[in-house]
Amino acid sequence: MFGLQLKQYKVLSWLLGVVFTFAIAGIGYVLALLPGFDRVGQMACAIIIAVVFRQLFGYPRAIQRGIKFSSFVLLRVAIVLYGLKLNITIIFNEGLGLLLRDACIVALAIIVMLSLAKLFKADKMISLLVGVGTGICGAAAIAAIAPIVKAKEEDTAIGVGMIALVGTVFAIGYTMLAPVLSLTPVQYGTWSGMSLHELAHVAVAAAPAGNEAMALGLLTKLGRVFLLVPVAFIFMYLMKRKQSSTENDTTKIPFPWFLIGFIIMSIIGSYVLGPMIPVASNVMNSVSTLTTWLLTAAMVGLGLNVNLADLRQRAFKPLMAMLITSIIVSGIAYLLV
Repeated sequence: MFGLQLKQYKVLSWLLGVVFTFAIAGIGYVLALLPGFDRVGQMACAIIIAVVFRQLFGYPRAIQRGIKFSSFVLLRVAIVLYGLKLNITIIFNEGLGLLLRDACIVALAIIVMLSLAKLFKADKMISLLVGVGTGICGAAAIAAIAPIVKAKEEDTAIGVGMIALVGTVFAIGYTMLAPVLSLTPVQYGTWSGMSLHELAHVAVAAAPAGNEAMALGLLTKLGRVFLLVPVAFIFMYLMKRKQSSTENDTTKIPFPWFLIGFIIMSIIGSYVLGPMIPVASNVMNSVSTLTTWLLTAAMVGLGLNVNLADLRQRAFKPLMAMLITSIIVSGIAYLLV
């Protein structure tokens, strides 16, 4: 009887925890509809609410199982579904030149970020995560790399928050600079896609410049998303080398199976859904919306693990390094277009 009650309690804790993360994601969605907050987006609003909740009311341990499920399982499901956003055909057919420039930007962002972190004596893990997020595709890149490099959940959450903040500021700044820059819509879109942090940031910045700018911006950004997979496996290789040289570290590096799922979904989205199996655009839009909600709920779970009292000193220096890195990336990308 006691065993049955314990099992029921665990199920209830799991269910309430998942519902709780989606509830905060929903509040973030509503908040993102308001003027001003619409520039920030649902994910950033939700993670801010989660962080504030943690500081005011503490971590809700009674529903911990569900929160952990959201921040671990739903996060990986979201990354797998995120693969549908990547059209491999377009990148191979039209974007190989862009892909090469994207690779330079990714390498530049990570190297500069880590160099500045060393110079500023900033937190290495947060700086690494933010460098990857700045170079590749924001929150999704951070979420994919974090388990490979054994990042703490609070480090992952603070990195995502920083990406959302700085990326939003830069996206708005781009829209203000667009009229005074001597760039064609195609060049401006390419610049946005090559240097801004999230797909949403690219969309915000490129939309005012017209359809051509938007198309080139998203294509260039998708090239950086494509590079997430090889970068993840490079980090996995480096972590294994580091592990083999450290006698006391016997923890195995988990294989990122969710990245295999990401690749499979990219292939399905590129060569199966549409070319072989007709799929209505509203269905794909619904899947995209679901992906956003899953990723947002996962970020809420991560945000609930952030203790600002502990991170206040650790986060400031990486934030300064990220601002400088983002400016350098924007400048180099401008020269490359």
